[in-house]
Amino acid sequence: MTTLPQPGLGLTLAAFAVVIGILVFVHEMGHYLAGRLFGIKADAFSIGFGREIAGWTDARGTRWKVGLLPLGGYVRFAGDADATSRPDAAASAAGPAERAGMFQFRPMWQRALVILAGPLTNFVFAILIFAGFFMVYGQSVTPPVVARVLADSPAARGGLLAGDDIRRLDGNAIDTFEDVVAAVTTNPGVPIVAEVVRDGAMRRVTLNPRLVDRVDEFGGHTRVAQLGVLAGRRVVVRRSPPAALYYATREVGDLVAMIGRGLGQVIGGHRSASELGGPIKIAQISGQAAALGLPNLIQFVAFVSINLGFINLLPVPMLDGGHLFLYAVEAVRRRPLAPKVQEWAFMSGFAALMSLMVFLTWNDLAGIGAWHRLSGLFG
Repeated sequence: MTTLPQPGLGLTLAAFAVVIGILVFVHEMGHYLAGRLFGIKADAFSIGFGREIAGWTDARGTRWKVGLLPLGGYVRFAGDADATSRPDAAASAAGPAERAGMFQFRPMWQRALVILAGPLTNFVFAILIFAGFFMVYGQSVTPPVVARVLADSPAARGGLLAGDDIRRLDGNAIDTFEDVVAAVTTNPGVPIVAEVVRDGAMRRVTLNPRLVDRVDEFGGHTRVAQLGVLAGRRVVVRRSPPAALYYATREVGDLVAMIGRGLGQVIGGHRSASELGGPIKIAQISGQAAALGLPNLIQFVAFVSINLGFINLLPVPMLDGGHLFLYAVEAVRRRPLAPKVQEWAFMSGFAALMSLMVFLTWNDLAGIGAWHRLSGLFG
């Protein structure tokens, strides 16, 4: 395979800014619109953190602005102490009319829906992107029938034969060969039970995928699992709007499940934590996707949107999932947590996120060979 040259720094930074800017706007707009629905006043809507470099104030008193640090954003509702939506102690002195528009004094179910709206909007956004592709370009699918089994491969050793129609992998239904690829490539190399139709009868075979080093178009390396089978001819099916939404929703659901499995495998020690990437990795792939053309960049935006929605649902304080977790605790206790406990939770969540960011950045720098080059300077 011919290796494509890495895109230039300018294209990489521009593509990264576009990807992150769009997705942060979409995510925060979900929070903002849900708040508007319940009559909650928004004091600020920010793309980025830190010093404001541009902005304006609308007729409702909301400050729309762009911050100096582009890695994220926030909506600060009335009654919030800061961008993390911690309760403002001073809000307790507000009168009834002011409290009506404050986030912290809304019923818990409304607060939960406002928080949940951000990640859900990311998922909906990805569904709309995929649905548009399936209507305009068509959905590329391949029947899950084995066309050829490579010699001395895991599939051959497991007893898989050409012509086998794969129906299930580890109990999960398989509709296309793409489902097979998605299920196998995220496998950390543990056995898979496949149910196949052969000569009209259902058979079960156990396959042991092997981990191989895959090189992408730009020379990047990843470890993936393979069975050693080839698919038949791929077909492109242009979907009607209802069908496109259905298959796009399935696609997003499958990707969310794949991300969840992958994270679980890393936590369980079945996959290396070095596979996790951070901002530098996202920027690098953004530039590569842009270099491959606008359709590739748009699809990458959808994939990152799904990741953003998933990550924000993790039960870590400062993330949306952390807020939802604290609301769940509040619902069980039937009273809010003490301010000191909430402050401790947010501080610990901040420390955890910063530690994770440092770790991911370390991984990213290692992935682009920064540490190898640095050691060469002193070798």
